[in-house]
Amino acid sequence: MAESMKDYEAQLDASFPVIKEGDVLDVTVIGLSDTEVTVDFNYYTEGVIPLEECSEDPAFSIKNDLNIGDTVKAMVLDTENESGSVILSLKAAHDLLVWDELQQDFEDHCVFSVKITDAVPAGVTGYVKGVRAFIPASQLAIGYVEDTESYVGMSVEAVILTVDASAKRLVLSAKTVAKEHAAVEQSQKIGTMSAGDIVTGKIVRMESYGVFIEIGGGIQGLCHISQITNKFLKSPKEVVKLGDTVSAKIIKIEGDRISLSIKALTEDESPVEEESYEIPEEYQNKDTESEDTSPFAALLKGIEL
Repeated sequence: MAESMKDYEAQLDASFPVIKEGDVLDVTVIGLSDTEVTVDFNYYTEGVIPLEECSEDPAFSIKNDLNIGDTVKAMVLDTENESGSVILSLKAAHDLLVWDELQQDFEDHCVFSVKITDAVPAGVTGYVKGVRAFIPASQLAIGYVEDTESYVGMSVEAVILTVDASAKRLVLSAKTVAKEHAAVEQSQKIGTMSAGDIVTGKIVRMESYGVFIEIGGGIQGLCHISQITNKFLKSPKEVVKLGDTVSAKIIKIEGDRISLSIKALTEDESPVEEESYEIPEEYQNKDTESEDTSPFAALLKGIEL
């Protein structure tokens, strides 16, 4: 009978997986409290994940970020503590696996919503997949940001610029995403325009070859120097200046490039009819059939036209 019990214990032990420190396991959440997570992983005892082994993210909350039934990866820290439980760490498993994920995210150009937690010298920080990430001030928006403190608490969309597992360095760019969104919006706006449209805008840039006109929504068009006026110009400054508001016709759209013509509007105007006037009676020739002997004709006599 004793022999049978030993056989049973051996079979029971063999039915459980062999675990050791450093193993990364798939575990199922079966209990939550403010200080620890209880998990099951088909072992003879339950596993425990203490709060301090859950995440590096200061915003992490056991009850807000985990649910009963969730399956997560955790690393074995202790195969059996004083209470007979296996101690595991979400944080250690995460640190081991997340950098491979972030590298793939970088290659896939994944966009993350990042809540800014701190302003630091030359930029701000936030968390992506539990990893502290840095966003330089030059990469926070399309224009350079001086007041980084104003971004704390805000969320921005960002992509990964640098992922370095060995140095545990993660650098993001919100500027890249903002520029991509702006390009899409600009393309959509340009799509509503067509050659022949009349637009009004301000001259925002002057070059020797023409002027750039802001025609709304951040869209600029180029009016070549030859399209400013019918007169020969050595420089656009001869007829226009920076800040002038002008009207122009769209003459061509190629992708996101818009060609404008200011002179086309004057060419489109109907020619002004010559003013009619009445010849004073004393200068009129009364006899239309005979030679013109009016005083006016006498003035012109002898003059070759």
